[in-house]
Amino acid sequence: MNDLRLKDIYTYPVKSLGGVRLQEGRVLKKGLEFDRRWMLVDDRGRFMSQRKHSRMALLQTEITDNGIDVYSKTDPSNRVTIPLEPSSKNTREVVIWDDRVDAQRVSQKLSQWFSEQLDVTCDLVFMPHSTRRLLKPKYQVNEESVSFADAMPYLLISQKSLDDLNSRLNKPIPMERFRPNIVVAGGAPFQEDNWNEISIGSARFKITKSCARCVVTTIDQQSGHKAKEPLKTLASYRKVEGDVYFGQNMLLLEGGNIQVGDTVSLIPGV
Repeated sequence: MNDLRLKDIYTYPVKSLGGVRLQEGRVLKKGLEFDRRWMLVDDRGRFMSQRKHSRMALLQTEITDNGIDVYSKTDPSNRVTIPLEPSSKNTREVVIWDDRVDAQRVSQKLSQWFSEQLDVTCDLVFMPHSTRRLLKPKYQVNEESVSFADAMPYLLISQKSLDDLNSRLNKPIPMERFRPNIVVAGGAPFQEDNWNEISIGSARFKITKSCARCVVTTIDQQSGHKAKEPLKTLASYRKVEGDVYFGQNMLLLEGGNIQVGDTVSLIPGV
């Protein structure tokens, strides 16, 4: 645990679209500020992701003073702005895995733009502050809730773990394939497997469970093309009872802000 530092911070405003690298981030119980507060759902209200719609990888997000800009990576001039607070009061029930929660519809105009980009009818929704999507009881410490993320408020990966994986691949892949919120520099590969509680600057986090990886890791985030790697190689040495693990999920115990360069420390006696 010597000389561990916060290397990168990423937030993903719209679930399954391109993320934003931050120099500092506001940490909240539901996750980083803006992280997965918006989501695209299909005509049945079910969440959409790159698992089924790989073209979502080609839509990039940016945080601006006016809201969340979204643009096509193949044509950056083709863009829209999502307001930070929807003006619409229309709500609908949406489904994320086993959870059903209420969400606000953002606007028909924006939903139409996304439908055209992805060539499938979809609806852009927002998670209002009043919506609580509680973590499964076995992971809760203080009745924590989560945004539209798959399961947990935070995902941490050590840079050394990716370096280890890349040393086994014919073609190295970038960290963006794994969509972490927090990347730690220093230490040893897969050190995070053995962590329980850590501090990053003045914030404190609890590791909840290892992250089982899916087909999204095989999608090139610049082209949208799928391949067999890195899941094929990860399965050769990171597979446990049928699942392939890479990274650790976390929840926030206390804190306000984190910034790149912060010291990362294992909390003793935990």
